[in-house]
Amino acid sequence: MRSLKPLILLAALVCAVVLWQRQAPTASQAPQTAAATRSLPAFLPPQAHTTLDLIARGGPFPHNQDGVVFGNYEHRLPVQPRSYYHEYTVETPGADNRGTRRIITGGTPPEIYYYTDDHYRSFRSFKVTQ
Repeated sequence: MRSLKPLILLAALVCAVVLWQRQAPTASQAPQTAAATRSLPAFLPPQAHTTLDLIARGGPFPHNQDGVVFGNYEHRLPVQPRSYYHEYTVETPGADNRGTRRIITGGTPPEIYYYTDDHYRSFRSFKVTQ
């Protein structure tokens, strides 16, 4: 009888694993994020999709500076009233600070989006469409 206990425990463990795998959703069954259902330009890094999801949900954001008014002091974006633009961090893998990548939104709710990967020296505009 003692020699059967390890076999019974092993069989129970195998059954549990098989049942768990059957219940776990596959990648095709997993719910899609908002970014996965959007049409976004190829120049955006994968981390920008996460930032866009946070913007759409209204946060919470990982950095205190996310969502603050972007001043556009160099006028590299079209001139708008002071509180029109807001900035959000796009995480940079391996960076120990906020990095240089940002998404700037224009309007509330956002009407236009800009991406910079060189800390505001240049911008690429894009639209977020569902």
